[in-house]
Formats: sequence, structure tokens, C-alpha cells
Amino acid sequence: MQDNAPPPEPPEDGVVADAYARNWVDLYAPAAARPYLRLSRADRPIGTWLLLLPCWWGLSLAMLYDGQMRWFDLWILIGCAVGAFLMRGAGCTWNDITDRDFDAQVARTRSRPIPSGQVSVKGATVWMIAQALISFAILLSFNGAAIRLGVLALIPVAIYPFAKRFTWWPQVFLGLAFNWGALLAWTAHTGRLDAPAVVLYLAGIAWTLFYDTIYAHQDTEDDALIGVKSTARLFGENSGQWLRRFLMATVGLMGIAVIYAALPQASVLAMAVALAGPWAMGWHMAWQLRGLDIHNPKKMLQLFRVNRDTGMIPLLFFVAALFL
Repeated sequence: MQDNAPPPEPPEDGVVADAYARNWVDLYAPAAARPYLRLSRADRPIGTWLLLLPCWWGLSLAMLYDGQMRWFDLWILIGCAVGAFLMRGAGCTWNDITDRDFDAQVARTRSRPIPSGQVSVKGATVWMIAQALISFAILLSFNGAAIRLGVLALIPVAIYPFAKRFTWWPQVFLGLAFNWGALLAWTAHTGRLDAPAVVLYLAGIAWTLFYDTIYAHQDTEDDALIGVKSTARLFGENSGQWLRRFLMATVGLMGIAVIYAALPQASVLAMAVALAGPWAMGWHMAWQLRGLDIHNPKKMLQLFRVNRDTGMIPLLFFVAALFL
């Protein structure tokens, strides 16, 4: 799309095509704020959950690792939640700035605020910086090691929107960015980065490859026309086999992370309960595979969205293990 070309007509009321029906942004947010909240995907909260849950995994396993729960951990939990909302918003804004020409050519994304003309690139840039600065202020309340990790997280965030241009595996770069919170929250609690957090991070990346390959199957036809790469296009009809591999990697790596985290301080019962988390998560992922239909975009979106529950399952077991 040329810079001097007129923007496409915005959708009725500015609603984005894949937003949740009757979401709070469209119903209650002030009209002037809606385009910017849509730019941050506030009308599609699943991404915030997918960014937040690895943070809470890391925090809960860190507490299991050293056998300590402190009042400051409550602030880490809250700070990660607010930070996940803001940094997901900043990251999505950056993604939409860099992808505005691609988005205008894809049926599902042409209704987004920038390609539809609701928000200018300059306005989006200011909005992105504002969200990032507030997130940075929260980060400064953590220890020095966590602050350094938080700053390093900007590298995969910055690279991800361009990954689909040079690799068939952009979902790896998304996984690197979206699961960084497992490292950060662990370090915010312990003051250092330990092996269990790294293994947990790798488990999260495998999970991201699982759910974002499902998500990418919504756009394979348009992506092929405009030359955008993805694991969905790469795997094609073999996607089910690859998703099973990502399932096994997720469960196996998370199980190893749990064992490493539980060995120093936790009881045998606590370890057993914590290990039930990745096992139950794996069954939920297997249930998704039974409903897989890569030629049905609506079904793919539904399966993608249930991954909030997928990621919540091990967290519940990790928290329960803290009290045993």
C-alpha cells in the first residue's frame, strides 16, 4: 500500500474483525480511546493471558524452589499482570506499525486501527512509547537482575514482527518474547537466574509453537499471496504431527523444570502435585488436537483462545504444591 494511497474505509463503529463479541472496549470505553485500546488488543485479552501465565509459572516455581513466600511476591504477581497488559499492548502496537501494509491485504486484519485509518502511524508510535514507559516504571521496582532481564526482553519483541519476512519459524521468535516473563518473574523473586527457569522458558516456547501455529492457520491463504511465512504454511497438512511434537516438548520440558525446582526444598507430595500440572496441561492440548481442523478458520480461532485455560492448568497445580 503506497503512502499516498487513501486508507480503506474503516469498519462500522471501528470494530476489529476478530475481536470478542460485545467486548468491554466496544461497549464501555470512551469513543476517543477505542482505536488505541483496539491497537493494544484490549478487545482481545487472550494475548495478555498468554504473556502473563509464564510469569506466574516462573514466580510460583521460584517460591517452590527456595521454599519462601514473601509479601513482595504479591507485588511481583500484580506488577507482572499490569506489565503484561501494557507490554502486550506496546508489542502489538509495534507489530501493527511494522505490518500495516501486510495487514491491509489480509481479510482478518484489514479492520485493525492503522490499516483502516482509525489511528495514524505517528499516533500509534506515541501510544506505544507511553505503554512501554509505564511498564519500565514497574520494572524498576524489581531487583537489578530482573531489571536487566526486562531490558533484554526488548530484543525479541523488536525482532518478532520482521521474523515472518525471513524465516518459516516466526513462532519461535514469538515464543522467545512471550515467555520471557518466566525468566523475569523467577529472577524478581530469587535475585538470580537458575536452571529451572531456563527449562521452564523452553517449555513455554514449545507451547507457543503449539498455539500460534493453530492461530496462523487462519491466514494461510492470504499469507501465501503476500509472501508471509509461518509454521502453519510450512507444516501444511502435517500440522497435526508437528503439534503433537510441540505438545510432548511442552510437557516434557515443564516436567523437568518442576523436578529441578522441587528437589531443593519441596516435599515428595508437593513435587507430585506440581508434576501433575504439566501432565494435565498435556491432556488439554491433546483435547485441542482432537478438534483440529486447519481448513476451518473459525475453529482455529476457538482452539487458540482456549489456551488461556491450557496455561492456567499447571499454574493451579504449582500454587497448590506451595502449601504442601
